[in-house]
Amino acid sequence: MIINTGQRTDIPAFYSEWFANRLREGYVCVRNPYNPNQVSRYRLDPSVVDVIGFCTKNPAPMFKYMDLLKEYGQYWYVTITPYGRDIEPNVPDKHLLLDDFRRLSDLVGTRAVGWRYDPIFLSEKYTMEYHIHAFEQIASALDGYTETVVISFIDLFPKVRRNFPEAKEVTAEMQLEIGRKLIETAGRHGMTVRPCAEGDLLAAYGADCSGCMKISDYEKAIGQRLNAPKKKGARAECACYLSCDIGAYNTCRHLCRYCYANAEPEKVLAHSRLHDPKSPFLIGNYRKDDQIHDVPQKSWIERQTSLTL
Repeated sequence: MIINTGQRTDIPAFYSEWFANRLREGYVCVRNPYNPNQVSRYRLDPSVVDVIGFCTKNPAPMFKYMDLLKEYGQYWYVTITPYGRDIEPNVPDKHLLLDDFRRLSDLVGTRAVGWRYDPIFLSEKYTMEYHIHAFEQIASALDGYTETVVISFIDLFPKVRRNFPEAKEVTAEMQLEIGRKLIETAGRHGMTVRPCAEGDLLAAYGADCSGCMKISDYEKAIGQRLNAPKKKGARAECACYLSCDIGAYNTCRHLCRYCYANAEPEKVLAHSRLHDPKSPFLIGNYRKDDQIHDVPQKSWIERQTSLTL
């Protein structure tokens, strides 16, 4: 099976010690975000967890715990964008992130790490020309360290509208113009562009519009075929295989203004104060009225076959 860590928060950046403790103890508890009394308990054991998926803006805090992950398959996405502190207040210096990306790639392999350049939005400061120039700089720095770059254009979810009221949609015409140029740049640096939940608008220019975190990506990362149960994406436009996320909403302290997973910054900081690195839960601990469900788990690896790469 696959455990995901990055749909709701950034565990490597802010909760690496907690996650290391969960790996050592061999289980993790996750509250249902829509029914908090319902708790899913997962075993963290390589005999049943084939791959752990990470999405992060800062992998470095996890580096000292990589020995705990060596028995697990891994697939990482690292987001590196060109935005400043006005948009991403607590994201580390981008030059450091480039170094960390390259180190991570050396640790897990180019097939197990991808770059995310998203979401893309336009403003007086962050113009189309700015994006094209910044993308070239980052792609050049990551040449040879990944085969994949995911792009998307900003979605104005209610939380995004509230925290980033000046954000505007990127028109289809602008998406085509930006996307075409980014695809050309990525190709020069050995990368395939994968639009995230953007339909097949950019397929004609060479983008892979089939999804950005598919079973085939996990398979390439671990070199094994997975007999995974069928599952729909998180959204109708999404073809990714996302399940069993162990994070919690309103806990990511990057406080990016475009974030869909956070409400007001005050709520994020309040939740963060309830974090205990020794707890089975990312936030808080057991409650008297918890209804704990031990999730059935098994390996999906097809032991009789290996993947021809």
